[in-house]
Amino acid sequence: MNKKTFHATRFFVFLTVFLVLNLFVSCRASNKIKSISETQLFTLNYGNFEEQLNLFNINNPGSIRTYMAMRDGFFYVVNGESNKVVSFNSYGDLLSLYYNEDAYSTVNAGLAEKSSNGIWKPVSYPFTFNGKIAIDSRKYMYVVGTVPKERNEQDENQKLLYSQVVLRVTSDGSSIDYIGQEGPGGTPFPFIKEIYTTENDELVVVCTTNDGLTAYWFGTNGFLRYKIPVNVKDAPQVTSEALSSYSAGDLFVTVENIIPDCYSLRLYVKIDYYLSHIDEESKVQSGIDYVESYIFPLNIDTGMYGEPLNLPPFEESVTSDFSKLTYKLPYDFLGVTKHGWLFFLITTPTGFNVEMIQPGTQLVQKRHLDVNHSETLYYSLNLSHEGIISALLAEKDGARMVWWRTDTLVDSVLH
Repeated sequence: MNKKTFHATRFFVFLTVFLVLNLFVSCRASNKIKSISETQLFTLNYGNFEEQLNLFNINNPGSIRTYMAMRDGFFYVVNGESNKVVSFNSYGDLLSLYYNEDAYSTVNAGLAEKSSNGIWKPVSYPFTFNGKIAIDSRKYMYVVGTVPKERNEQDENQKLLYSQVVLRVTSDGSSIDYIGQEGPGGTPFPFIKEIYTTENDELVVVCTTNDGLTAYWFGTNGFLRYKIPVNVKDAPQVTSEALSSYSAGDLFVTVENIIPDCYSLRLYVKIDYYLSHIDEESKVQSGIDYVESYIFPLNIDTGMYGEPLNLPPFEESVTSDFSKLTYKLPYDFLGVTKHGWLFFLITTPTGFNVEMIQPGTQLVQKRHLDVNHSETLYYSLNLSHEGIISALLAEKDGARMVWWRTDTLVDSVLH
């Protein structure tokens, strides 16, 4: 081999090794979950004025009762502490304010007339605004409220308290009524976990019961179309390697969430499976361990479950004393987009991990949302039908309205 050939061969070997190492590093880097940048839209100060939020009222201790929703670039906030509902555009301009007429008249009579913009709209129903909010394409607003104690009801077994309704407000505020179990003016619901609107402008109310969850599906006129209970004892069964080695008595089943499809009469039911944890030394049960989760599509017309989707768990590793332990944790079911993507979310030390799955395909997207939990006192998250994740982040000096354009990920896959 002459000297020229030797150098050429050596260069070829070096180039090959370089390309292989570069490919290896690229593959390793691609496994890292990328972050999506946050876009801050506007801020809200704390206080009792119309454009402010009252989140930390020491006169009313307990959990915070403020939630937000976003639709078509407009933001709607239920501020339960002030018993009002406010809407803003993406620049933070106040568009409307709905308030409990009785509550404000007893505190400051004539307060509504002080508004120079004519945006104040009284609500004559004596409900307390303390729950979730949803908006349909007509800009109808649905707000969870609690009826006065004297109007509470109980079920026949005296095990469930019916105390919540859904306030319905038209886009211009000209008509305000409320929806109960049967429809307008109906019996109050048990505790409402979440409310949703479909692309067909139908309302779905998901309630917590002693046996699981129940979904109430209402037509555009507000009257009940379907009542779908999903009880733990009647939950669909799956056969998997993780579950097959355990008997039914060893497993704990929870119906974590129910979310409607945007277009069709279909519900997505998320079920989590847990296993009794036995302490090795004492041989007694000391807790439960998470096993796995499944998403079951439920056809409302037929009452049949479709092929389940296995949801991979979030794995967190903890290193201590030269040992490494890996824990499996379930994702929360955040929502469904109009393109059929299922969004799941879990809190991490540095923010939130989001997993997006399209059933029936192999398409999975994973992203991280950076949030400083040490500076965030409270937050409310919302997923739009387009796939945008919005959040109200309450911090020490004020609340920030932000969003993450996760919809661009869906669009890039579709196109």
